[in-house]
Amino acid sequence: MTKTDPGRFFEDYRLGQVIRHAVPRTVAEGERALYHALYPARHALYSSDEFASHCGLEGSPLDDLLAFHIVFGKTVPDISLNAVANLGYAQGRWLAPVWPGDTLRSESQVIGLKQNSNGKSGVVWVRTQGLNQMGEPVLDYVRWVMVRKRDAGAPAPEAVVPDLPPVVDAGDLAIPEGLDFSDYDFGLAGEPHRWGDYAVGEKIDHVDGVTIEEAEHMLATRLWQNTAKVHFDATHREDGRRLIYGGHVISMARALSFNGLANAQMIVALNAGAHANPCFAGDTVRAWSEVLDKADTGAPGVGAIRLRLVATKGDSAACALKDSEGRYHPDVLLDLDYWALMPV
Repeated sequence: MTKTDPGRFFEDYRLGQVIRHAVPRTVAEGERALYHALYPARHALYSSDEFASHCGLEGSPLDDLLAFHIVFGKTVPDISLNAVANLGYAQGRWLAPVWPGDTLRSESQVIGLKQNSNGKSGVVWVRTQGLNQMGEPVLDYVRWVMVRKRDAGAPAPEAVVPDLPPVVDAGDLAIPEGLDFSDYDFGLAGEPHRWGDYAVGEKIDHVDGVTIEEAEHMLATRLWQNTAKVHFDATHREDGRRLIYGGHVISMARALSFNGLANAQMIVALNAGAHANPCFAGDTVRAWSEVLDKADTGAPGVGAIRLRLVATKGDSAACALKDSEGRYHPDVLLDLDYWALMPV
């Protein structure tokens, strides 16, 4: 008999299973300060109450990815504690701003299962919702994870792979109530480039790089309670190295993208994402972006821009992604496809 929990293994999941994740968390301004200490995040809407109020909001919300990390972290003990790797994301939508003082919790439903051919692991697809203290959804996304089996001899479930649209339709983007970029201050935002200045197909080298430190990664995983063993326990991998938490790479790349995309203020949808190669302490992360699409939103002065954000530990100026056979280059760490809001 034991009171401890080893976490779920692949054979513990059932199609349609709903999991309510512990533990709700109330977020405050201190969370913003820690986030901005970990990453060179400078987008004005998330930095200044005054700037946000001039854009029609009641104040500065917490960073979109900060909210994502909190909601994601709640799911880890139930979904990816025994993960080999987090494989991808789809159909993510930020549905409402998260404000200091809000309390967030998470729920997930298993929407797909497929055992791997080696019989030692399988892929689990879940749809996760982040809810505030009023039970209102603030975030919704799908992710899939490769999870170890407890018993390689356990029977495989019937394979169900969900059919996921490759892109969130621009008409389904949730625009925060009151958001208005008609009187947007480009000087205070940091760059003059507006929605109309970007062309589909354009690539932007974000120039700067940040070397990943073990201590910062560990602070991030603890802050958002991402307890996956591959991030915490150096004995859990044969090479004795802790895998850098993918969310750490996402936020670092997003912060680096400020140089060239300072006015891509709010992420409102996550179309797709892949952690292409592992990241370890000592790697220097750089980033580049590609403009994939643009759309009107109907909100005053607000346009939507679809971007591919690529994090690399190689030369970002090359803007290289895949080889001739469609495989990611070994230096590519992250390939993230998202919609952001920008002044027209």
